[in-house]
Amino acid sequence: MAAQLKCLLSMVAIMTMAGLKVTVADDCLPRKFAYGTVCVCNSTYCDRTPEPETLSVGKYALYTSSNAGSRMRRSSGSFVQSHDSQWSGDEIDVDMTTTYQTIHGFGGAFTDSVGINIMSLSPNTQLNLLKSYFADDGIKYNIGRVPIGGTDFSTRKYTYADSKGIPDLNNFDLAPEDEEYKIPLIKTAMSMASDEIKLIGSAWSAPPWMKTNNDYSGIGFLKPTFMETWAEYHLKFLDAYSKQNLTFWALTTGNEPLNGIVPVNRFNSMGWTPMSHREWIGRHMGPRLRGSEHNSTLLFAIDDQRIVLPWWMKMLMSDEQCAKYIDGIAVHWYLDFIVPVKVLNEVHKNFGDKIILNTEASQGDKPWDFVKVQLGSWARAENYANNIIDVIYYNIIHFILHLNLLS
Repeated sequence: MAAQLKCLLSMVAIMTMAGLKVTVADDCLPRKFAYGTVCVCNSTYCDRTPEPETLSVGKYALYTSSNAGSRMRRSSGSFVQSHDSQWSGDEIDVDMTTTYQTIHGFGGAFTDSVGINIMSLSPNTQLNLLKSYFADDGIKYNIGRVPIGGTDFSTRKYTYADSKGIPDLNNFDLAPEDEEYKIPLIKTAMSMASDEIKLIGSAWSAPPWMKTNNDYSGIGFLKPTFMETWAEYHLKFLDAYSKQNLTFWALTTGNEPLNGIVPVNRFNSMGWTPMSHREWIGRHMGPRLRGSEHNSTLLFAIDDQRIVLPWWMKMLMSDEQCAKYIDGIAVHWYLDFIVPVKVLNEVHKNFGDKIILNTEASQGDKPWDFVKVQLGSWARAENYANNIIDVIYYNIIHFILHLNLLS
């Protein structure tokens, strides 16, 4: 980044800013905690960020957030070329003919913990908080990840068919968490958004009776005899949400299959191997999804760390029957400190027609994170920002930062 920073500083050095104007509208109501400053959102007030207007040539708008409490504070002004300066920095050549992926947006997850926390607030505070995320004068989240059953952000382990029925999924039913938290919050968010909110469904585990270890978590895989049943389970989920007038833009092929291979026994998880994964996608999930009324729903593979790329994806795509049903690759950030971002470039070069989507990033997950919740942590905010810059800088521009809304 040194060359890029030098280039940026050189650009600033030969420009002067004229007509600087600072706009303060519905600014942060700060409250300090041990790790930093938060903006208070209550029943009568929440900071807002009005949508920017179209700027004329030579004008700019600058949004600033700071550890001191500024949140998206907007300033505007004009760029003026200094005639007595000579260009001494690096040149920037913009190739308008070369394009990469499109930014679909940014979003958060409608997890159980989000629902529990938001629903604990007064009705007006709930509305103000959600507006700050989804409304035009908020940060305009337009993507929402929806867990299919229990997760590590749940207070219990559960699926939608904990007991085997006759037939197998006769007992399938949404959980109280869907009815009380996820569905109401999604509908409220959608009522506030001027643009479509794209929903992405991800299952953490199949019901224990479908798995080799007969458990929600731990080292366990889907039994081969239940591959078709597991595909049907996903369709039943889409059907159930469709009855609530909620349509899913995409599904993933399962959250973090590595968690079902390593001895993690804390929350819903299920392992796959690349071979079993492509068998399920190519001969069960893919055909069933495309043959259903939900055939416009996209299918994202992997949904795990960069460490499995590109080799896992190559194994999936080597099977033509599997490859034709994969619309994209879902990626998480938890091992990014081991695997550099350039691996995503390799994935893009090999599978340029596939969307690359970051679907999960939260903090406090490491064993050495002794304080899980750090209200106002500016260091954690910088971690998120650096990750976004890192990924976009390397031209993997199709990005969603998955944040727990209250992390």
